[in-house]
Amino acid sequence: MHGTKDNHADRSIGYHADPDASAHDLMNESLQWLQYARGLAGLLADLIHEADAVDCQRMAIGLEAIGALTHMGVQCTAQAHVRVCWEEAGKAGKADR
Repeated sequence: MHGTKDNHADRSIGYHADPDASAHDLMNESLQWLQYARGLAGLLADLIHEADAVDCQRMAIGLEAIGALTHMGVQCTAQAHVRVCWEEAGKAGKADR
């Protein structure tokens, strides 16, 4: 690595799900984000295989994009999990009454 300067995107950016979205909707959205990441990874792999030289700066941007898309997918999955747990806790609370 060259120097100590951190060129990475801000990883504190969070995903704020639609409060009315169901866990099912969030899982579908998660799959969509992860498919975007997969497609971009495939595109970058093809470009590297065909290139005579690799532009490291552009490659780094592409890899950061894959990281951001994957992060969005993980955030959607986490939100879906929270919704499922919340719904189960609500059902258990009503059953105890």
